Amino acid sequence: MFTITCSAQALLSGKSASLLFLVQEDFLVQKTLQSSALKEVLKNNPHIQPTLEQQKFSGKSLSLVTIVGFIGKRSVLFIFVGLGSKKAKESLSVERYRRALGVAVRSVQRERVQSLAFDLPTASLFALTSAELARETATTMTLACYHFDEFITDPERKLPEMFDVTVCCEAKEIKALTAALKTGEIIGAATNKARHWVDLPPTMLTPVGLVAKAQEIAKQHKLDFIVFDEKEVNKMGMGGLAAVSRGSELDCQLLIMSYKTKKKSAPTLALVGKGITFDSGGLSLKPAQYMETMKEDMSGAAAVIATMGVIAQLQPDMHVVGITPLAENLPSGNAVKPGDIVRFYNGKTAEIRNTDAEGRLILADALSYAVKHYKPDAIIDLATLTGACAHALGPFFSGLMSQHDDLAKKIEISAARSGDRVWRLPLDDDYKPAIRSEVADICNIGNSKYMAGAITASFFLKNFVDDVPWAHLDIAGTAFDVPDISYYRPGATGVGVRLLVDLVMNWK
Repeated sequence: MFTITCSAQALLSGKSASLLFLVQEDFLVQKTLQSSALKEVLKNNPHIQPTLEQQKFSGKSLSLVTIVGFIGKRSVLFIFVGLGSKKAKESLSVERYRRALGVAVRSVQRERVQSLAFDLPTASLFALTSAELARETATTMTLACYHFDEFITDPERKLPEMFDVTVCCEAKEIKALTAALKTGEIIGAATNKARHWVDLPPTMLTPVGLVAKAQEIAKQHKLDFIVFDEKEVNKMGMGGLAAVSRGSELDCQLLIMSYKTKKKSAPTLALVGKGITFDSGGLSLKPAQYMETMKEDMSGAAAVIATMGVIAQLQPDMHVVGITPLAENLPSGNAVKPGDIVRFYNGKTAEIRNTDAEGRLILADALSYAVKHYKPDAIIDLATLTGACAHALGPFFSGLMSQHDDLAKKIEISAARSGDRVWRLPLDDDYKPAIRSEVADICNIGNSKYMAGAITASFFLKNFVDDVPWAHLDIAGTAFDVPDISYYRPGATGVGVRLLVDLVMNWK
């Protein structure tokens, strides 16, 4: 079990089995870049500096060296991770710090060390307060500890379960930083929970199964909780969600979790997450290689459910409702067919030309429900919606589409601050005709001459939000198997949780 605590004890006075030094580039030659603890370590372990020089370690960004040394008579593993260089009058990147922490965690786990300590860096280096840096530290290290290994039976391939981190700071900051570490741990743990749900085999996490996970969170944190089963979904006229679910033997679900602040005049934000627990493409069957990871198609729903748990604990002064339509998209004799027409909760109709463009169908009903029943001041949806967005932006930025600049700006600020980065794509009305149908109000795939599949899919969703300020986040590229980020591993990323929590907690 991972734990992280704050201590006013001097770094070299503790009992941790390993000590981490996060160093700027050229710290060996620029003595001013060395902390008092590091100077003492180098002085009392004369083999360390020559070893660092021999390995050409200068503190370049994300470089790593581990060296065994001593504090008194006690053997300690010293871990050096580079933060890179800082130009005058500029701050170091917080994301670089996060990734440096990820490198450190991987090193500790690889070495099978069960405890680690380090001095919290000077927060001003990153243009943050100490509390903000402590929160980011706890969130990132919690993320970096996650590894989906419950089905691996070889103990050598499993990561250590016990891992204690001590963050050293000044005594006057203990109270504030302890609270900040706790907040960061809550956010990281919730993100890991979303990752775990996505990583589970699709047979083990069905729509009903995910509802059960959400119900546990709602009960634990006293959130309002409503769920509609397939019979009720059909009765309410949610033709999109019902149509997608028809090919599966398992019932679809519409799940609603809501948090209410005591401040009655507070704004209401609706979060809507796509929850296809497995996507075969339906009768428009995906090629086998594109189906292999389609347990990830409920990443948006996982992020929304996990976020609601965090919000309930942090208690912001706004009302938040999380709505997740959940279904499997499978082929069968009962499955929706290309050429079918469905009617949604708000009365609009759509021609189905491709059953693999199913996410927008279930989101349409959920968005309509949010508008009608909660009258939100803003709506944000998250969905692994289009391969087009993944191809356009790759695995490092989620696509942001909105015609409401104020809302888009808020999201961009939270994205940059939280590490769940976004890139805004043009939701320009020139693309709107792409989803026109000759036999229904709209079509569920865009006309190929317009290309821009992520944008045309957004215009489909726009039909279901009325005049409510709305933003769509396409997380198809960022939800699973993101490479080269040290605090992630193969599998789910939990993208969206950090962003949404930051957005809600800083809403103005």
